[in-house]
Amino acid sequence: MRRALDLARRGAALAHPNPIVGAVLVKGGSVVGEGFHVYDRRDHAEIAALREAGAKARGATMYVTLEPCCTTGRTGPCTKAIIAAGIKNVYAPMKDPNPKVAGRGFAALKRAGIKVHLAENFTQKAEAANEGFAKWIRTGLPFVTLKTALTLDGQIASHAGSTTWITGERSHRAVQHLRHEADALLTGIGTVLADDPRMSDRTGLPRRRRLLRAIVDSRLRTPLKSKLVKSAQGDVIVFTTQPSDSPKARALVRAGVEVFQVRSRGDHVDLRAVLRELGRRDILNVLLETGAELNGAALQAGIVDKMILFYAPKIMGTGGVPMARIPSRWFAKSPALKNISLKACGLDFVVQGYFHDVYRNHGTRRKN
Repeated sequence: MRRALDLARRGAALAHPNPIVGAVLVKGGSVVGEGFHVYDRRDHAEIAALREAGAKARGATMYVTLEPCCTTGRTGPCTKAIIAAGIKNVYAPMKDPNPKVAGRGFAALKRAGIKVHLAENFTQKAEAANEGFAKWIRTGLPFVTLKTALTLDGQIASHAGSTTWITGERSHRAVQHLRHEADALLTGIGTVLADDPRMSDRTGLPRRRRLLRAIVDSRLRTPLKSKLVKSAQGDVIVFTTQPSDSPKARALVRAGVEVFQVRSRGDHVDLRAVLRELGRRDILNVLLETGAELNGAALQAGIVDKMILFYAPKIMGTGGVPMARIPSRWFAKSPALKNISLKACGLDFVVQGYFHDVYRNHGTRRKN
């Protein structure tokens, strides 16, 4: 199962908008076939593993990271192929979060006499690998991860409008892998004006489609000479409350940037409307990389599903910029992070936790 999970991760940025899945076939103590899902190759992980195994698949045990599908879409049901191949046992750590499949794939295998085993020791890792797909397939909305680097006293910059490198090189590399796993990066106009970021995936790993770079810019202040605009190749979108036919909007469009008008909430862009539009575009995972204002707005709006905080062992002192600007009165009703983990990252350490369990507590159903 560990090997299957490793294989599944090789489908990051390639399986979209499908889940990432890995499968391993074992017979007589040896691996006879394995595979992972890449969208453009069509075959699901189970089919790829069965093809590699050939006749050796009969009587084998399959380890797969997600319940095999039992529906017909771009491909036929994996359950049908597994049954036809003569597989005797199937180990999987989780049901498919797709309501059209959940539990039905396992049931089809059991009816055919195949023994199905729930690999519970790997459930948490398997669910984490596809949390974006789980939320999107159920609600139509992307999974939002707020990522930031900060000092021990909770500050992200020395003063407003400044660019401050806080964490070390190993943390920077980890962030690039987070970007690679995301479908879209979301930032605010404050960060664009202060840092002039490019917001690119610099891992060098293959992607099925370009990383979408999205800017929340209510007053349409995105500079035409910014790195984001100058590097736009149909992969930059500005969400604004301003008319999409204004002179500034037309200038951005001529530069290769899409301008999308959304409704306002108060004086700001409605972040829930932004997420609905991103979900409509089959964006499963959004990485929020921004400053104190948008961090605070996102937390208050309740759109953040997960936080990843890269802490440097440093103290900023007075005058710094907090991680999020939130009215103090919000603290009394602020939700607590759950399922928290802590790990070292070079000289830094990373705290990760969840506000929402997208597998069990997300009540909103996707509208077809």
